[in-house]
Amino acid sequence: MITNNSNMASFMIIGFPGLLPQYYGPVSALLFLIYLTIAMGNIFILAFVAHERSLQKPTYLVFCHLALNDLTFGTVTLPKIISKYWFDDSIISFYGCFAQMFFVHYLGSVTSFILLVMALDRFIAICIPLRYPVLITNNIISVLCGFAWFIPLPLMVAVVLYVLTLSFCKSNTIAQCYCDHISLTRQACGENVKIVEVTSLCVAMFCLLVPLAFILFSYTSIIVIIMKMSNAAGRKRTLSTCTPQIFITCLFYLPRCFVYVANTVGFSFSLDVRILLILLYSLFPAAVNPIIYCFKTKDIKQMLIRRLKKTKIGIVIKLS
Repeated sequence: MITNNSNMASFMIIGFPGLLPQYYGPVSALLFLIYLTIAMGNIFILAFVAHERSLQKPTYLVFCHLALNDLTFGTVTLPKIISKYWFDDSIISFYGCFAQMFFVHYLGSVTSFILLVMALDRFIAICIPLRYPVLITNNIISVLCGFAWFIPLPLMVAVVLYVLTLSFCKSNTIAQCYCDHISLTRQACGENVKIVEVTSLCVAMFCLLVPLAFILFSYTSIIVIIMKMSNAAGRKRTLSTCTPQIFITCLFYLPRCFVYVANTVGFSFSLDVRILLILLYSLFPAAVNPIIYCFKTKDIKQMLIRRLKKTKIGIVIKLS
């Protein structure tokens, strides 16, 4: 049975501790702009693929799952920090903070598994292309993406319930732009805190490193296959089919690896810089991914150009 001995009713989101009050307005406006970019970009991708039957292929279905994940992540994290700087509303309820923590880590884990599905799609398409129409269909991709959404669910529920067993007897301030595991466990006390931290770290490593291992294997195999091609045009064409996936994967993993390696070698960041880095690597991919879909994916780019031309011709005819 989950019991909690804390009398804490709410937490206070601090955001950037060193930010001066005169910058609250510009920062909230910037965060609101980022949220609009995330919302509009990812809703556009979902609507565009749903509307264009020719784009309803396995690769683009994976893009849709990732777009839905990015949209949800932005919606879960940004409104509260925007209201903190815009309306001076920094209070989040005790269980509201835990709900936000759950979605932050759950959606991050789902992203990792969706990137694994994306890598699998490209691995089969390039390394065993003759088997691709049989092994990768819309139904199979939907099932694989379903697993990507389901696998982290019980793990993250267990992590949240485990953290809820702790007593919170320190400050109720969250030195972060949203509630996350590290910020919450730092406010806990008792001999079980270390055990909870280690258990949660093991779950996080499983959700991040297991998909990453397969992703590295997949793209390494793809690059080896491409380098063995004798035709330069064929190499370029084949590489172009997986560059969007490589860009998206790098945006998700590289900043996280950089922060981890920097901390491991003893390079410390100030609290504000650390919070900014976490915010950037959490939200920047969600804002940029739709642009990568549109400009680095041949089918989507061609379909967009075709639609824009039709719209332009229609406007010209109406004006005439």
